[in-house]
Amino acid sequence: MKERAQELKASARRGSRADKAAQNEADVVAKIAEMQGSDRDMAERLHAVIKASAPDLAPKLWYGMPAYAKDGKVVCFFQSAQKFKARYATLGFNDAAYLDEGTMWPTAFALKELTAADEAKIGELVKKAVS
Repeated sequence: MKERAQELKASARRGSRADKAAQNEADVVAKIAEMQGSDRDMAERLHAVIKASAPDLAPKLWYGMPAYAKDGKVVCFFQSAQKFKARYATLGFNDAAYLDEGTMWPTAFALKELTAADEAKIGELVKKAVS
């Protein structure tokens, strides 16, 4: 919660919309660089996949995690295993993501590593989430 409060204060101090967007992306890249080992590798690859699959999503920090928003609402986020002392990292989708399928669908995916097939599937999910 402290990280989220700091994020909101920093965002309020920034100037123009373009300045905020550039600084938000720099903050995400810096947060990814702070990660260690496989979390950093996965976060870097996810960042590239998400930006390529949905260029209109805006990177930003959300509760200290890399996240990607559309019209100010977080669509998806990366939760590192190290930060939460978990055995796997998580790629999550919020309710702003249009992944609805029937009466029940997954909103989070455990990640231990990323293969090319995983990256392709994630790219498809992100495209669907913003359509």
